[in-house]
Amino acid sequence: MTTDTVPEQYLTFTLGEEVFAMDIRTVREIIQHGVMTVVPLMPKFVRGVINLRGAVVPVIDLQSRFGRATTVVGKKTCIVIFDASRDGEKTELGLMVDAVSEVIEILPAQIEPPPQFGTSIQREFIRGMGKVDGEFIVILEPERALDIDDMAQLVEKAASV
Repeated sequence: MTTDTVPEQYLTFTLGEEVFAMDIRTVREIIQHGVMTVVPLMPKFVRGVINLRGAVVPVIDLQSRFGRATTVVGKKTCIVIFDASRDGEKTELGLMVDAVSEVIEILPAQIEPPPQFGTSIQREFIRGMGKVDGEFIVILEPERALDIDDMAQLVEKAASV
């Protein structure tokens, strides 16, 4: 079997009317949206922190991180806990999304490179466009879209203003 014939699994979720996906291997768990502690002087995309079994986990509003309006919390709003890397160390982060859909399999041959223009988010945040049942799903590149160092610099800028 070649690697093009071995499907990879992705967690799909919605932000507004759009469907996004991320590699399931980075996802730890999915939890219901709940009480969050707001941290002063954070950029608007950092909604706060949660206590996850004694660990402090920052929660990123993915809509806001993409330069859109902040997420309006609804009945299906949830937080995807995933592993991010910083200086070679794994850190847990929470992503606030409108709703989690399902885990799907996509063959590498079904993934196109990100378009040069016309996407609603920054191109470097996109790993590729997965073609599933005639529709395109934006596959995120979490190492870029949720780069901890990049977000930390934004936090420092916000604090120094």
